[in-house]
Amino acid sequence: MTEQEPKWSRRKDARPQEIIEAAIDEFVAKGYANAKLADIARRAGVVKGTIYRYFETKADVFRAVARHLVTEHLSTIENASSSADNDVTTVLPMILSQVADRMSDPRVPGIVRMVLVEGRTFPDLAAVWHDEVIGKVAAFLTANIQRGQSTGSIREGDPALMLFSIMGPMLLGVLFRDTFPDSPLAPDLNALAAQHADLLRHGMGQGRT
Repeated sequence: MTEQEPKWSRRKDARPQEIIEAAIDEFVAKGYANAKLADIARRAGVVKGTIYRYFETKADVFRAVARHLVTEHLSTIENASSSADNDVTTVLPMILSQVADRMSDPRVPGIVRMVLVEGRTFPDLAAVWHDEVIGKVAAFLTANIQRGQSTGSIREGDPALMLFSIMGPMLLGVLFRDTFPDSPLAPDLNALAAQHADLLRHGMGQGRT
Protein backbone atom coordinates (compact mmCIF):
# COMPACT_ATOMS: atom_id res chain seq x y z
CA MET A 1 0.00 0.00 0.00
CA THR A 2 1.45 3.38 -0.98
CA GLU A 3 1.23 6.54 1.10
CA GLN A 4 -1.17 7.99 -1.48
CA GLU A 5 -3.64 5.16 -1.12
CA PRO A 6 -6.86 6.49 0.49
CA LYS A 7 -7.95 5.14 3.84
CA TRP A 8 -11.19 3.79 2.48
CA SER A 9 -9.29 1.31 0.34
CA ARG A 10 -7.59 -0.31 3.31
CA ARG A 11 -8.71 -3.62 4.76
CA LYS A 12 -11.98 -3.47 6.67
CA ASP A 13 -10.25 -4.91 9.72
CA ALA A 14 -8.32 -1.64 10.13
CA ARG A 15 -11.35 0.61 10.07
CA PRO A 16 -12.50 0.32 13.71
CA GLN A 17 -9.02 1.29 14.88
CA GLU A 18 -8.93 4.23 12.47
CA ILE A 19 -12.33 5.37 13.73
CA ILE A 20 -11.16 5.14 17.35
CA GLU A 21 -8.01 7.17 16.63
CA ALA A 22 -10.07 9.77 14.79
CA ALA A 23 -12.55 9.89 17.68
CA ILE A 24 -9.76 10.58 20.17
CA ASP A 25 -8.63 13.55 18.11
CA GLU A 26 -12.18 14.82 17.69
CA PHE A 27 -13.07 14.49 21.38
CA VAL A 28 -9.88 16.32 22.41
CA ALA A 29 -10.44 19.08 19.85
CA LYS A 30 -14.15 19.69 20.44
CA GLY A 31 -15.21 17.94 23.63
CA TYR A 32 -17.84 15.27 23.92
CA ALA A 33 -20.89 17.50 23.44
CA ASN A 34 -19.64 19.10 20.24
CA ALA A 35 -18.03 16.03 18.69
CA LYS A 36 -20.13 14.73 15.80
CA LEU A 37 -20.03 11.29 14.27
CA ALA A 38 -19.87 12.91 10.84
CA ASP A 39 -16.71 14.77 11.81
CA ILE A 40 -15.18 11.63 13.33
CA ALA A 41 -15.91 9.83 10.05
CA ARG A 42 -14.28 12.65 8.10
CA ARG A 43 -11.13 12.43 10.22
CA ALA A 44 -11.07 8.66 9.74
CA GLY A 45 -11.45 9.00 5.99
CA VAL A 46 -14.73 7.09 5.84
CA VAL A 47 -18.37 7.97 5.28
CA LYS A 48 -20.57 8.40 8.34
CA GLY A 49 -22.48 5.23 7.58
CA THR A 50 -19.30 3.22 8.04
CA ILE A 51 -19.20 4.15 11.71
CA TYR A 52 -22.62 2.57 12.23
CA ARG A 53 -21.26 -0.75 11.02
CA TYR A 54 -19.15 -0.88 14.18
CA PHE A 55 -20.75 1.51 16.69
CA GLU A 56 -24.41 2.33 17.28
CA THR A 57 -23.94 5.63 19.13
CA LYS A 58 -21.36 8.24 20.07
CA ALA A 59 -21.32 6.70 23.55
CA ASP A 60 -20.30 3.38 22.01
CA VAL A 61 -17.47 5.13 20.18
CA PHE A 62 -16.28 6.66 23.44
CA ARG A 63 -16.44 3.27 25.18
CA ALA A 64 -14.16 1.90 22.47
CA VAL A 65 -11.82 4.86 23.02
CA ALA A 66 -11.67 4.17 26.76
CA ARG A 67 -10.92 0.50 26.19
CA HIS A 68 -8.24 1.35 23.66
CA LEU A 69 -6.49 3.72 26.06
CA VAL A 70 -6.19 1.18 28.87
CA THR A 71 -6.33 -2.37 27.48
CA GLU A 72 -2.82 -2.79 26.08
CA HIS A 73 -1.09 -1.25 29.09
CA LEU A 74 -3.22 -3.09 31.64
CA SER A 75 -2.49 -6.40 29.92
CA THR A 76 1.24 -5.72 30.13
CA ILE A 77 0.99 -4.93 33.84
CA GLU A 78 -1.18 -7.97 34.55
CA ASN A 79 1.26 -10.28 32.80
CA ALA A 80 4.22 -8.85 34.71
CA SER A 81 2.50 -9.24 38.08
CA SER A 82 1.03 -12.70 37.46
CA SER A 83 3.80 -14.37 39.44
CA ALA A 84 2.91 -15.02 43.07
CA ASP A 85 6.29 -13.52 43.99
CA ASN A 86 5.39 -10.15 42.49
CA ASP A 87 3.15 -8.11 44.76
CA VAL A 88 2.17 -4.57 43.89
CA THR A 89 5.29 -3.03 45.47
CA THR A 90 7.50 -5.13 43.19
CA VAL A 91 5.79 -4.03 40.00
CA LEU A 92 5.08 -0.42 41.04
CA PRO A 93 7.96 1.04 38.99
CA MET A 94 6.61 -0.59 35.84
CA ILE A 95 2.98 0.29 36.65
CA LEU A 96 3.74 3.97 37.15
CA SER A 97 6.11 4.02 34.19
CA GLN A 98 3.28 2.66 32.03
CA VAL A 99 1.01 5.43 33.33
CA ALA A 100 3.66 8.05 32.54
CA ASP A 101 4.17 6.69 29.03
CA ARG A 102 0.44 6.60 28.33
CA MET A 103 -0.09 10.10 29.67
CA SER A 104 2.81 11.46 27.63
CA ASP A 105 0.50 11.29 24.63
CA PRO A 106 -1.04 14.78 24.92
CA ARG A 107 -4.37 13.47 23.72
CA VAL A 108 -4.83 11.29 26.80
CA PRO A 109 -4.80 14.15 29.35
CA GLY A 110 -7.19 15.87 26.94
CA ILE A 111 -9.60 12.95 27.24
CA VAL A 112 -9.25 12.95 31.04
CA ARG A 113 -9.97 16.69 31.11
CA MET A 114 -13.03 16.15 28.91
CA VAL A 115 -14.40 13.53 31.29
CA LEU A 116 -13.85 15.79 34.31
CA VAL A 117 -15.45 18.82 32.65
CA GLU A 118 -18.38 17.15 30.90
CA GLY A 119 -19.02 14.17 33.16
CA ARG A 120 -21.75 15.94 35.13
CA THR A 121 -23.57 16.96 31.98
CA PHE A 122 -23.20 13.52 30.43
CA PRO A 123 -23.40 10.93 33.23
CA ASP A 124 -22.96 8.11 30.70
CA LEU A 125 -19.60 9.60 29.75
CA ALA A 126 -18.39 9.43 33.34
CA ALA A 127 -19.87 5.95 33.77
CA VAL A 128 -18.03 4.60 30.74
CA TRP A 129 -14.71 6.05 31.93
CA HIS A 130 -15.30 4.64 35.40
CA ASP A 131 -16.19 1.16 34.17
CA GLU A 132 -13.65 0.80 31.39
CA VAL A 133 -10.65 2.60 32.90
CA ILE A 134 -10.88 3.44 36.60
CA GLY A 135 -12.77 0.29 37.59
CA LYS A 136 -10.41 -2.07 35.77
CA VAL A 137 -7.25 -0.42 37.07
CA ALA A 138 -8.69 -0.24 40.60
CA ALA A 139 -9.72 -3.91 40.60
CA PHE A 140 -6.27 -4.99 39.48
CA LEU A 141 -4.36 -2.85 41.97
CA THR A 142 -6.55 -3.54 45.00
CA ALA A 143 -6.38 -7.30 44.32
CA ASN A 144 -2.58 -7.10 44.24
CA ILE A 145 -2.49 -5.02 47.41
CA GLN A 146 -4.67 -7.58 49.16
CA ARG A 147 -2.39 -10.37 47.95
CA GLY A 148 0.61 -8.58 49.41
CA GLN A 149 -1.21 -8.02 52.69
CA SER A 150 -2.10 -11.71 52.90
CA THR A 151 1.58 -12.67 52.62
CA GLY A 152 2.73 -9.97 55.01
CA SER A 153 4.78 -8.05 52.44
CA ILE A 154 2.45 -5.03 52.51
CA ARG A 155 1.35 -3.30 55.68
CA GLU A 156 -2.27 -3.41 56.81
CA GLY A 157 -4.65 -0.74 55.57
CA ASP A 158 -7.64 -0.15 53.34
CA PRO A 159 -6.61 -1.28 49.81
CA ALA A 160 -9.02 1.20 48.23
CA LEU A 161 -7.40 4.10 50.08
CA MET A 162 -3.94 2.83 49.17
CA LEU A 163 -5.09 2.93 45.56
CA PHE A 164 -5.60 6.69 45.83
CA SER A 165 -2.16 7.04 47.43
CA ILE A 166 -0.66 5.20 44.45
CA MET A 167 -2.44 6.99 41.62
CA GLY A 168 -3.13 10.42 43.15
CA PRO A 169 0.27 12.04 42.54
CA MET A 170 0.38 10.78 38.95
CA LEU A 171 -3.06 12.20 38.20
CA LEU A 172 -2.10 15.51 39.80
CA GLY A 173 1.07 15.61 37.73
CA VAL A 174 -0.87 14.96 34.52
CA LEU A 175 -3.49 17.61 35.26
CA PHE A 176 -0.85 20.14 36.32
CA ARG A 177 1.08 19.66 33.09
CA ASP A 178 -2.10 19.89 31.06
CA THR A 179 -3.26 23.08 32.82
CA PHE A 180 0.12 24.82 33.24
CA PRO A 181 2.31 23.42 30.44
CA ASP A 182 4.80 26.31 30.64
CA SER A 183 5.20 26.28 34.40
CA PRO A 184 8.68 25.42 35.71
CA LEU A 185 6.87 23.24 38.27
CA ALA A 186 5.33 21.02 35.58
CA PRO A 187 6.82 17.62 36.41
CA ASP A 188 8.55 15.17 34.12
CA LEU A 189 6.09 12.29 34.34
CA ASN A 190 8.68 9.55 34.03
CA ALA A 191 10.83 11.09 36.76
CA LEU A 192 7.74 11.51 38.94
CA ALA A 193 6.80 7.86 38.34
CA ALA A 194 10.25 6.61 39.34
CA GLN A 195 10.47 8.70 42.50
CA HIS A 196 6.90 7.99 43.54
CA ALA A 197 7.38 4.24 43.04
CA ASP A 198 10.43 4.33 45.30
CA LEU A 199 8.54 6.22 48.00
CA LEU A 200 5.61 3.83 47.80
CA ARG A 201 7.77 0.72 48.01
CA HIS A 202 9.23 1.97 51.27
CA GLY A 203 5.95 3.31 52.63
CA MET A 204 3.77 0.29 51.84
CA GLY A 205 6.26 -2.41 52.75
CA GLN A 206 6.45 -4.06 56.14
CA GLY A 207 9.39 -2.67 57.98
CA ARG A 208 11.37 -1.84 54.84
CA THR A 209 14.07 0.81 55.04
